[in-house]
Amino acid sequence: MLGPLQGRVCVVTGASRGIGRGIALQLCEAGATVYITGRKQNTLQAAALEAQSRGGRCVPVVCDSSQEDEVRSLFEKVDREQDGRLDILVNNAYAGVQTIISNMKKPFWECPASIWDDINNVGLRGHYLCSVYGARLMVPAGRGLIVVISSIGGLQYIFNVAYGVGKAACDRLATDCALELRSHGIAYVSLWPGAVKTELLIEHMNKEEDPLAHQLKELFLDGETPELSGKCVVALATDPNIMQLSGRVLPSCDLAQRYGFKDVDGRPVSDYLSLRSVLSRVPKVAWLASYMPRFLRMPKWIMVLYSSKF
Repeated sequence: MLGPLQGRVCVVTGASRGIGRGIALQLCEAGATVYITGRKQNTLQAAALEAQSRGGRCVPVVCDSSQEDEVRSLFEKVDREQDGRLDILVNNAYAGVQTIISNMKKPFWECPASIWDDINNVGLRGHYLCSVYGARLMVPAGRGLIVVISSIGGLQYIFNVAYGVGKAACDRLATDCALELRSHGIAYVSLWPGAVKTELLIEHMNKEEDPLAHQLKELFLDGETPELSGKCVVALATDPNIMQLSGRVLPSCDLAQRYGFKDVDGRPVSDYLSLRSVLSRVPKVAWLASYMPRFLRMPKWIMVLYSSKF
């Protein structure tokens, strides 16, 4: 039986592990040809073999998203090998996780100034570079979907200043690129996964001697699997009305509800936009969270007002 993405060509950056790997697995399972990038051949090759075992075809390409010449070469390879076809681009590459963990709870002036580049050189500038070269393949065809992986950190403070600024910029990248791409039939969206149990985070959570281990376990208690983001991308890519969502921020919990799917392990997707969940992240009113029914959601208009600069 042919998958719903049979014949489609995809690029997923930063797919050696974590969310990118989860997305590649689901795209291959749906029958797509998926080019995955990372900086290490051995981990890339392992991810590609695993993805290809699901179906489809997976092509590992060593590429550092902070280097424009390597990004250009990646898309030239796709152009050459796929006769100019590119249907889906997922901007996921991120090099700041270890830096975030190492500087947890430090104010920005006590962090090394280089934290900005660690978090945003690949995780923002790299996304822009890939968007430029990806769009150059999509525009002549008059179709395509670009997804940038962002987070609720673009709306409220999480981890540190550089992280929040970068994620807010990713959301704006989606909005503004979508505006210019709309007339060419290309959708661009920002995807907010919830708390995701990546391999690196699980490794830290299992370090009993690490003082952050307990805190991470609490934060990621109901965490998503990395493949849930992949299910989101597949659902978006097969939505005939995807242009209606172009330019928007799309939380994974909203997409699970919209398209009616659960996580790959069978668990319902945790609603991190429920009133209970939102209140639990605000120290002064966190005590109220336990009194809130799980079905009550934070109205979107409140979120808009909360993030308003005026």
